[in-house]
Amino acid sequence: MVAPPQLRALLFVINALLCKRCYHAALAMLKGFQNGAVYGAKIRAPHALVMTFLFRSGSLREKLLANLQATYTHSWNLARFVFLYKGLCALQSHVQGETYQAHSFVSAFIGGLLVFGNNSNVNSQISMYLLSRVLLALCHLGVEKGFIPEPRLDPFPWFTGLVWGLVLWLFECHRPTLQPSLQSSTTYLYEDSNVWHDLSDFLIYNKSQPSK
Repeated sequence: MVAPPQLRALLFVINALLCKRCYHAALAMLKGFQNGAVYGAKIRAPHALVMTFLFRSGSLREKLLANLQATYTHSWNLARFVFLYKGLCALQSHVQGETYQAHSFVSAFIGGLLVFGNNSNVNSQISMYLLSRVLLALCHLGVEKGFIPEPRLDPFPWFTGLVWGLVLWLFECHRPTLQPSLQSSTTYLYEDSNVWHDLSDFLIYNKSQPSK
């Protein structure tokens, strides 16, 4: 099917505009906003759906609304952060006439304060997710730069043993300090598995169904 001449002319103008270097920074902010919204929804929707139906009580409508709310929050926050981060990076480069490594840190720091500064469940999960990867990356960087001696043996078994030891110690002895979603997961795994009454809640249901 051939597009009408008016549509082809409009597409030509839009594509020409997109190729202009002078608009690149602003257009990159818009595309970053779009990518942040799409990625946030793709990441959050399946996770929130599973966690909501596994651990959240309430009607089907309430569970679906909770899933939509979590997905919207993640998508909206990530879109705003990408938009703000790219805009601040471009602004600093424009003002100073050159790009420096500090620009990325300053831009992300400000964006993090403004967008993810509210201590909500979604923001907390995102920050905790990033923290583990940042710490691991800093360890790799320390070895690469020579600040940390390269280990002779693979440290991962010791690392993972320490992580699991700490999380279960905190769960058993200092449970309120853990994030609510982690409390729910560990309760399901290690506490609910201690209780059953018959075959139904041993194999099929996690807990006994109320008698009718």
